[in-house]
Amino acid sequence: MLYHWYEATHAMLSPYRAMADATKLALSNPVNPWSHTPFGKQVAAACEVFERTTRRYGKPDFNLATTLVGGERVAVTEKVVWSRPFCNLVHFQRAVPRGRRPDPKVLIVAPMSGHYATLLRGTVEAFLPDHEVYITDWVDARMVPLAEGHFDLDDYVDYVISMLHVLGTDTHVMAVCQPAVPVFMAVSRMEAEDDPYAPTTLTLMGGPIDTRANPTAVNKLAHERGTDWFRRNVLTTVPFPHPGMMRQVYPGFMQLTGFMTMNLDRHVDAHRDLFRNLVKGDGDGAQKHREFYDEYLSVMDLTAEFYMQTIERVFVEHHLPLGIMRHRDQPVDPKAIRRVALMTVEGENDDITGGGQTLAAHGLATSLADDMRVHYLQPSVGHYGVFNGSRFRAEIAPRVMDFMRTHAYRKAQQSAPGGKSAVAKAAGAKPAGLKMIQGGRTGSGALHAPKKD
Repeated sequence: MLYHWYEATHAMLSPYRAMADATKLALSNPVNPWSHTPFGKQVAAACEVFERTTRRYGKPDFNLATTLVGGERVAVTEKVVWSRPFCNLVHFQRAVPRGRRPDPKVLIVAPMSGHYATLLRGTVEAFLPDHEVYITDWVDARMVPLAEGHFDLDDYVDYVISMLHVLGTDTHVMAVCQPAVPVFMAVSRMEAEDDPYAPTTLTLMGGPIDTRANPTAVNKLAHERGTDWFRRNVLTTVPFPHPGMMRQVYPGFMQLTGFMTMNLDRHVDAHRDLFRNLVKGDGDGAQKHREFYDEYLSVMDLTAEFYMQTIERVFVEHHLPLGIMRHRDQPVDPKAIRRVALMTVEGENDDITGGGQTLAAHGLATSLADDMRVHYLQPSVGHYGVFNGSRFRAEIAPRVMDFMRTHAYRKAQQSAPGGKSAVAKAAGAKPAGLKMIQGGRTGSGALHAPKKD
């Protein structure tokens, strides 16, 4: 019934949104003398704030029409190269000259946690000049008919493996936030089966590999409430007339409510600032607000089975660090990873994925040689700063790119005649330490298992 009430409220507000939009349009017209009065400006600003806070935001566009390649601006075209009911694999195809040496292939696995893949627009933009970029464009569960079947954590892992098979060898995969666990699972299974299409490198960014390490408010809430509470209170059924009607989901508006209540005062202040900027005619400030919230308020539903399995296995029972995670009844053992170089990235001020939760991946992939793994801690950034923003572009992205190219070259050298096998080298390695980088400083630190509950 929760979803039905949400839809009914949205429908009931439609006439008022239309009235507010018309009033704003009339009072913003310079021909109208009221548009130049303080009263007219305040009413127009109030109408825009009301319309924006009560509308439903559709899926945004990436809007990456061009990029710089070798100092020249080239066109970029989005092309779907693989498709399943719950995901499309999008390739950002660059119009590069023929005969140019191919750039590294990068699969960016976007989070399936309420927002669309366009949240990683800045991530894609940073990698486009020097890489062939692919991204997982997850489909809103309310748009998938019930006849298409279910989608759970096992399906997620299958999707990742299938996409890596489509992209072929010498692919780099980067999991941003939530997908760190299923991507780590996928690579573990591929290595266990000696899959030739296992990626060259795996980069985990701000992901909850082990939420027992430095638990955040989000982690504590999940652990304290337990799975039954979430099943009773946040799951609902998609109503008519959406294509996915009757599908049980964790709705995007519930996820958005959770996001916003974590920093409610900040969001209230932002909308108050929007009103003030509109009244005083600060177009740049108002436009920055629109651009941010057009993305932030665009949310999608998750299937109930995927959401509940994630809560249970990742946040409550900690299957991966405890060694009991399974995929299709097969054990998921990160110790099988020997050929895939591993990089983890964390933000110093991350209040969603606490420090050490992503680093924990190195303590699980113990068969990996020390020179094939590195951890980077970015000072002064929160969760979103791990994959977006000025520090990401200046500090994080260059290090990830260098890591990918270094190990691509290493793999090519080992595959050449007379080269040493990475598998043979890793098999005899004993993981005594880990290369740690923080804000441009490099050091060596031993891996420590997180404290148990």
